[in-house]
Parts: sequence; structure tokens; C-alpha cells
Amino acid sequence: MIPFPLLFLLFLFVPLLEIYLLIKAGSVIGALPTVGLVVFTAVLGAFLLRLQGLSTLNRIRASLAQGKVPAVEILEGAALLVAGGLLLTPGFFTDTIGFLLLVPPLRRYLVLKIIERVTITSVSRRGTRGPRTFEGESWHDDDDDPRLR
Repeated sequence: MIPFPLLFLLFLFVPLLEIYLLIKAGSVIGALPTVGLVVFTAVLGAFLLRLQGLSTLNRIRASLAQGKVPAVEILEGAALLVAGGLLLTPGFFTDTIGFLLLVPPLRRYLVLKIIERVTITSVSRRGTRGPRTFEGESWHDDDDDPRLR
């Protein structure tokens, strides 16, 4: 989980970086071309996101049809959701991160790294707690079992 101070810094510095980059781009290519470029990247990102989303949905369906759990594909879908949010946010920095998440090999690599990290963390935490013991009772009533008559 991301700690609160890191989130605070992200919400503070990312918009400042976006404003800085938009001002710099506007001073180099002009205000109207900068706005046009931001709109173009949003439209292109939405188009590519739709293609990637449909591809991921098809892979989820294929995994389910084979009886497999589509864990990686579902996390890739979540990464695509993040990419969509970043691409719809006006700015060049967020667009760059969003477009990077649209590259399938890079997205899969990041998802697998996240799975690896979560798995290692959960195993190491489980090992420090010790075994779990559940107490309870069970019984078997032979009179109700038709095989024993």
C-alpha cells in the first residue's frame, strides 16, 4: 500500500510538473498547437485503450473457458483502467505514463512484478505469524448414510 506522504507528494508535484511542461511546450510550439496536441493524445489514447481493453477481455474469456483463473489478465485490465485515467488527464507526463501502460509486454512485466512482490510479502508475513489452528467438532451419523445399509 502506498503511504499517505507519498500520495500527498504525487498529488502535489505531478500537477506542477504538468503545468511546467505545458508552459514549456506552449512557449516552443504555441498555445493552440499545445492544446491540440493534448486533445490528440487523449483521443489516440482512448482509441488504443479500447483496442487493448477488448484484447484483454478476450484473453480473460479464453482463460475462463479453459478453466483457468485469469489473475494476470484481470490485473492487466486494472492497469488499463489506470492508463485510461492518465490518458484522459490533460498533460504530457501523465500521457507518457498512460501510453507506456498501453504497451502489452511492459504492462505484463509490471503486473508480474506486482504479483511477485505481493506473493513474497504475503508468504513472509504468513511465516512470521505461525500456523493457524481451528478448533471444532465433527461427527458422522451412520444411520443417515444409504451406503451403509
